Amino acid sequence: MASTALRRWKDRARVVIIGGGIAGCSIAYHLARKGWTDVALVDKGALTSGSTWHAAGMVTHFHTSPTLMRMRQYSIGLYRELQAEPDAVENWHEVGSLRVASSRDQQRFLERQVGMAKAIGLDVDTISPAEALRIFPYMSGESLYGAMYLPGDGWLDPSGATMELARRARQMGVTIHTEVRVAGIIRSPSGAVVGVQTEHGAIETECVINAGGMWAGQIGHDLPRRTPCLRDPENLVYMREEVGGFLIGGFEKNPVAWSVGGVPWDFTQQLLPSDWELFREILEGAIRRVPMLANAELAHLVNGPEGITPDSRPLLGPVPGVPGFWVAAGLSHTGFGAGGAIGHILAEWLVNGEPPHDVAELSARRFGPVYEDRAYAAERARESYKYYYTLRYPHDENEWARGRRLGPLDARLLSLGAVFGEKNGWERVNYFEPGRAGRRAGADQRGWGWGRPAFSELVGAEHEAVRERVALFDFTSFGKIDVRGPGALGLLQRLAANDVDRQVGSVIYTQFLNPRGGIESDLTITRWDDDHFRVTTGSNFVASDLGWIRMHMPTDGSVALHDVTDDFACIGIWGPQARQVLEVAATGDVSNAAFPYMSARTIAIEGVQVWAQRVTYVGELGWELYVRAGEAVRLWDALWTAGQPFRIAP
Repeated sequence: MASTALRRWKDRARVVIIGGGIAGCSIAYHLARKGWTDVALVDKGALTSGSTWHAAGMVTHFHTSPTLMRMRQYSIGLYRELQAEPDAVENWHEVGSLRVASSRDQQRFLERQVGMAKAIGLDVDTISPAEALRIFPYMSGESLYGAMYLPGDGWLDPSGATMELARRARQMGVTIHTEVRVAGIIRSPSGAVVGVQTEHGAIETECVINAGGMWAGQIGHDLPRRTPCLRDPENLVYMREEVGGFLIGGFEKNPVAWSVGGVPWDFTQQLLPSDWELFREILEGAIRRVPMLANAELAHLVNGPEGITPDSRPLLGPVPGVPGFWVAAGLSHTGFGAGGAIGHILAEWLVNGEPPHDVAELSARRFGPVYEDRAYAAERARESYKYYYTLRYPHDENEWARGRRLGPLDARLLSLGAVFGEKNGWERVNYFEPGRAGRRAGADQRGWGWGRPAFSELVGAEHEAVRERVALFDFTSFGKIDVRGPGALGLLQRLAANDVDRQVGSVIYTQFLNPRGGIESDLTITRWDDDHFRVTTGSNFVASDLGWIRMHMPTDGSVALHDVTDDFACIGIWGPQARQVLEVAATGDVSNAAFPYMSARTIAIEGVQVWAQRVTYVGELGWELYVRAGEAVRLWDALWTAGQPFRIAP
């Protein structure tokens, strides 16, 4: 293979794709189909030698994410198309699938997801336990509450389907080099991609797509071939027919992280040692649902690693700060379900400048610096893996790797009975339990299921306080980005929908738009000086917004960007009596005439300099008050004391 690759070496390509799994081969195929045939795909081993070769290949239309559901619809359509030719190899097996509910709460969850699926055009509904047993007679009816049946689902031969995409890409002119490892990315003095360095020489290119998979960050009787695929999330298990028996897999509740520091380059078409103890919980669940498996011969245990992102969503798109470098990796359980569509999305994105539909939840720029800690990212990935099948309720919070980012008011809030959730590593108050010690929330909704939340009355009282009196909020986790320099105004005018060229002290609510006019982000921009602007955005969007700005910055050095999120605390004071509290606590005029809506200026409270912005998100009077993190407790205490006559609430 290596000698063949050297004889046909391609030293210049419009696009270089790193990785020959389903993602890389799908991208190559779709680019070629759109006319971009000057493409080189490079893999350090043989095609499909990463996670692809040990994948189960089960593909369903269904997903809890509407974006990924659309991608799965596209992928299945592609696999059907690949098999439509008379002489095509049978890689796609459209046998249908069942997703069964083994508890009442799982049945409720299934009903909710059916509603979502119908909203994007899937013809799907729940079916009765009796109908589910008719379709899949091998399973037990015990604890079977219902199911969702998708007749258009199925499974495919992972290697065969990937090889077919590669074959067609080659036919259209794509060059594929195997047994060639990329050793580095070559960049120009300005930082743009200009080539890749491999073990066999350089390939000049202006666009590299990292589809390197997990290397990207570095049973008993003859079953009919038409046996449907089966998924039982409550029992953590999935299964399909394989050579007359069952291929069984699942998602354990306590997954094991492997090679957190980076995957060895020579780990190609290899497996980890069989771990029957780790598999025990999955096997027990499989036997509960299909009792005949208790007497089956266990032929082989495949223990193969997979690349999982911290939120179990793929990573797609251009990488900020490295022009020409793209990523299509971290497929996270949805490899073949999304693999076909990933090629389509990346090809459209490259050729047309925009993806064919909204893929913001898969953006390669969504994870911020907190995830550079590999141990933290691994814990997040393990927990997201755990909940791929284990039922997670909407109000459940992450439980692993908590307490990562504590705001300066954390102790004050805990003393007031704060119940914290988590976002982007930050501990953030969900609600307060007055008179009780504060705590970090976890899988709390398991205590009440789909019924009335235990905190309804508490949140209702907080709403009443804001509507009728005054309340304090800790918004320290807001993303804060300083944009400075002579080119700052021009840059923000280009990115933002609203007019940013306002007088100093203006607060502008706006959106960043993409070339099609679609919304990339929703934020405020405050003009603190002629060439100093502060972008304030959501806690979970700061990395994405910072990346979007960086991708469009002028190259002349006229703009400087700084993420100042950790430098400043933010306290919101909102409610009809907010001004009265500020009049007690602050020096200076905070009247409507002196401090109108959507304006900003500095004020002093207890000797602390405060950057105050007259803005509100609750329909009542209010301000955002920004101070250096070290002054946050002093500011909170001053406002809390001044607010006591007004029955101020947290």
